[in-house]
Amino acid sequence: MKDFGNQASVRFENIEKSFGDVKVLRDFDLEVEPGEFVVLLGASGSGKTTALRILSGLETPSGGQVYIDDENVTDVLPKYRDISMVFQSYALYPHKTVAENISFPLKVRGMDKAEMEAATLDAAKQVQIEDLLERFPRELSGGQRQRVALARAIIRRPSVFLMDEPLSNLDAKLRGHMRAQLKHMQKSMGITTIYVTHDQIEAMTLAHRVAILEKGVLQQLATPAEIYNDPANLFVAQFIGSPPMNVVHGSLSGSQFTTNGVAIETNVSGKAERAVMGVRPEDCAIAAPSEGTLTGTIYTNELIGDHALVTVDWGGDQIAVKASKDFAGDQGDEVGVIIQRDHLFVFDESNGQRIR
Repeated sequence: MKDFGNQASVRFENIEKSFGDVKVLRDFDLEVEPGEFVVLLGASGSGKTTALRILSGLETPSGGQVYIDDENVTDVLPKYRDISMVFQSYALYPHKTVAENISFPLKVRGMDKAEMEAATLDAAKQVQIEDLLERFPRELSGGQRQRVALARAIIRRPSVFLMDEPLSNLDAKLRGHMRAQLKHMQKSMGITTIYVTHDQIEAMTLAHRVAILEKGVLQQLATPAEIYNDPANLFVAQFIGSPPMNVVHGSLSGSQFTTNGVAIETNVSGKAERAVMGVRPEDCAIAAPSEGTLTGTIYTNELIGDHALVTVDWGGDQIAVKASKDFAGDQGDEVGVIIQRDHLFVFDESNGQRIR
């Protein structure tokens, strides 16, 4: 095996993976640029961890090929792939100190002791645990253990980092801190990183590009901004965003979307008996009933802090609106909802595809 250097490209080509009768990945294609941070995002069972395991060599694909730097590694043993993997469970040796855990990959290579100690200290400094080197894993918090696992991955200077839900065991505050640290570290070191998560905030904040999977099929691969502002289909539109995109059911004829007898002009044109209009809460506004695109009654008004989230009943659907934090409307009040035409999406409900 050649030395890949520490900025490798990665390519999945027509990857299929089945466990018995269950297809976990279907015709999966993905190309990752050298030094890029790509996040595989999806719900449990979407195939994202299986893709990671195929790249690491822990699973064999049922079909297709995997390349690292244009070298076909589909049948290459994991130890020859020059990859470091960080797991959700940290996988530390309980009987070894932090220093021994970090330096273990170098010890296996038979590195000189002084060189190994210097490299261990350097890796520990990068994740700010240089004062914990003599401790054992049982004496550390969850966040500290996670950093030890990261330092052990860093010390190998791999060509590709693989991370499988590495922050999911941490509390919310620490997760935010570690997210920022991971992003800074990856940018500084420039190592190609493929990161698996079900957490859209992690995906949106960390990734250069996000690959969204659903039932083993790649739904969209794009930058976080593109995925948020230009979703490929209804699944992506509803999966990304907190609170999620509003969906209103109706029909489309020409450029008119009709819902509960109200016609709304859109910027798209098509015909769909069953259509869905999507609009994000921040692209709606509360108005007087006579001024709204739609008129409904308030279901809830929740003060979130910097804004109020007002949910309005509209037939069988509900529309969430980000309103001013001073908005004083109450449950049952009649209000108008202004929907900006330029921010509307329309989808064909029969297949979830975007009508453009």
